[in-house]
Amino acid sequence: MCVHFTDLNKACPKDSYSLPKIDKLLDAMAGHALLSFMDAFSGYHQIPLCPEDQEKTIFITDNDLHCYKIMPFGLKNAGATCQRFVNKLFEPLIGQTMEVYVDDMIVKSKTEEDHGGDL
Repeated sequence: MCVHFTDLNKACPKDSYSLPKIDKLLDAMAGHALLSFMDAFSGYHQIPLCPEDQEKTIFITDNDLHCYKIMPFGLKNAGATCQRFVNKLFEPLIGQTMEVYVDDMIVKSKTEEDHGGDL
């Protein structure tokens, strides 16, 4: 199934929340003994939509009308919203033992012995 959000995306103001710079994330991993890469599979789809915004995502099937209750892929500000969410969630760890890019996470440890606790 494909839902076309072109008109909705045109009507929404752009969220200027910036994504991390990839080169800075890579530089932040230098000098660490171990790295673990994790993917929060379908991270966008784990963020609930506000009830008043759900009706804006209505789509029609042969039998009924439906709307999203969680953030669908393809919305204009999905990336910024997801990044803001993970930054808030992992704020104490980012830059210390963790780096995050939308739904991709890296746990980094200076020593092998620390890695289990960092994870």
